[in-house]
Amino acid sequence: MPYLVGPKGQVVIAKDIRERLGIRPGWRVIQRLVDDHVELYFLPPPHRASLKGLLRDKIRGTVSEEAWAEARERAWRASWSEEGEG
Repeated sequence: MPYLVGPKGQVVIAKDIRERLGIRPGWRVIQRLVDDHVELYFLPPPHRASLKGLLRDKIRGTVSEEAWAEARERAWRASWSEEGEG
């Protein structure tokens, strides 16, 4: 389906194309002139949601709280010993 170019050079991206590519407001577009046509590349914005705790429900309960505490302590000690080596 053809679309008109607006007075500021703006073009509407068809809804079915936006949905298929997952394009949302705030995405960046890189335009590239290739021979006699324009290619558009869409880049999503960086996510701002924290992933901390995302898998907590999947792994808690399978490992005891004591084992988690011990693993954290070992990791902490290992990070300190690695810093001292540099």
